[in-house]
Amino acid sequence: MHFDQFLPDLEARFLRYVRIDTQSDESTNTIPSTAKQLDLVHLLAQELREIGASDVTVTDYGCVIATIPATSPDPAPTIAFFAHVDTAPAFSGTDVKPIVHRRYTGDPIVLPDDPSQVLTPAEFPYLHAKIGEDLVTASGTTLLGADDKAGIAIIMTMADYLLRNPSIPHGTLRVCFNPDEEIGGGVRHIRLEDINADFAYTLDGSVAGEISFETFSADKAVVTITGVSTHPGTAAGILVNALTLAAKLVAFLPQHTRTPETTREREGFIHLYQMNGNAAEAELRFILRDFELAGLQSHGDLLRQACDALAASEPRAKVACAITPQYRNMRYWLEQDPTPVRLAEIAIRRAGLEPVHRAVRGGTDGSQLTERGLPTPNLFTGMQNLHGPLEYISLQDMARATVVCIELAQLAAHAGGTQA
Repeated sequence: MHFDQFLPDLEARFLRYVRIDTQSDESTNTIPSTAKQLDLVHLLAQELREIGASDVTVTDYGCVIATIPATSPDPAPTIAFFAHVDTAPAFSGTDVKPIVHRRYTGDPIVLPDDPSQVLTPAEFPYLHAKIGEDLVTASGTTLLGADDKAGIAIIMTMADYLLRNPSIPHGTLRVCFNPDEEIGGGVRHIRLEDINADFAYTLDGSVAGEISFETFSADKAVVTITGVSTHPGTAAGILVNALTLAAKLVAFLPQHTRTPETTREREGFIHLYQMNGNAAEAELRFILRDFELAGLQSHGDLLRQACDALAASEPRAKVACAITPQYRNMRYWLEQDPTPVRLAEIAIRRAGLEPVHRAVRGGTDGSQLTERGLPTPNLFTGMQNLHGPLEYISLQDMARATVVCIELAQLAAHAGGTQA
C-alpha cells in the first residue's frame, strides 16, 4: 500500500468539501451554531451511505455518525475517527476557490485574488519539505478550510478503501463528523454511547508524522463593566465611562508577558479576543490557556485581581468577572493509559514516517472527549497556516495520514498489535 494511490480520491473529496461554507458562529445559541454546517453534514451522510457504511445517522446535535463493520474474526477494540465540519470565525470561509499547485518548485506562491498574500519558504519553512508535492491553497481572500476538511477527506478516503477491501482485517470502526469545534462546542453535546468506542483519534493536526496527546487546558472569561451613563454635556462629576474603564483594565494586565504574542512552547497566556460596548456598559472576552492547571489558575487569579483593582479605583462602577472551564489537557488521562498513543506511533512508522510529538498550543475535540472518558489523541493531516488566507496543505501529507489510519485499523485488530 503506497500513499500515492489515495491522491485522486483525496483531491476530489477535499476540493468538493472546502467549497461548502461551514463557518461557525460563537454569538448564536443554536446547535449547530450555523445551519450551513448541516449542508456538509448531510452531504457526508449521503456519501457514507453510497460507499456502503452502516448505521449512518445525522444526530439531533448536528453530527453524522457511521460504522465500518469489523472484518477481523478476532475480538478487537472499536476505534472512532473524528473530524470537524466547521471553519474558524476568524476569517471568511465564503466562496472558497481552491487552487492546486502541482509539483511545487520552491518558488513563492502568489495568491491571485490578493497578490499581497504570498507563501515563501523563507517565511514558512515547512514548504522546503514539500518541494515536488502538490499543494492546495485558497485564492487569497478566504481561508482554505483544510482545518478540518482535510481530516474529513482523509477519514472518508480510509472508509471507502476499507469498505472496498473487506479482506483487510480490522475491528469495528466508527466515523463521526461534528460541528462547532472552532468555537469550543464541537463535541460538548455528543452522547458517548452514540459513538460506542474504546478509544478514538481526531484528524486535526499539522506536520506529517505528528501525534499530539498534550494540549492546553482552557478557561473562558467574560468581564462586564457597568458604568454610570448620562448626557456628556452635563456629565461633570456624574459620568463613569465603561469604555474608559475597559481600557484601564487592559492596561492593568501584562503587556510583555502572558500574551499570545509574547509566549511560545509551554508558556501559557491571557488573551483578550473581543471587546464591545458603550459608555454605559462594556464587555471584554478573554481566553485563558496553560498546559498546567496551576498555571491556568494563576491566569484566572491575575484577571480577577485586575478586576478587583479596577472596581476599587472607581467604586461607582460595577465590575463582574465570570470564568468558566472549556477543556483540559488530555495528557492527564492519556498518560494513565497510553495505548492509543503507542498504536499511533507504530502506525506512523509503518507508513514510513517518524512520530513527531508536539504539545498543542490550543485544544482539539479530543481534549473534551478524553476528559469525558473516550481517550482521543490527535493525528496529523498536513494543514498549515490555519485560520487565514495563507492556509495551505500538501495532498501527499493527506495521503500519508490516510495510510496511517488504515494501519491503525489493522494494528488494533491483531493480538500484540501494540508491539513494534
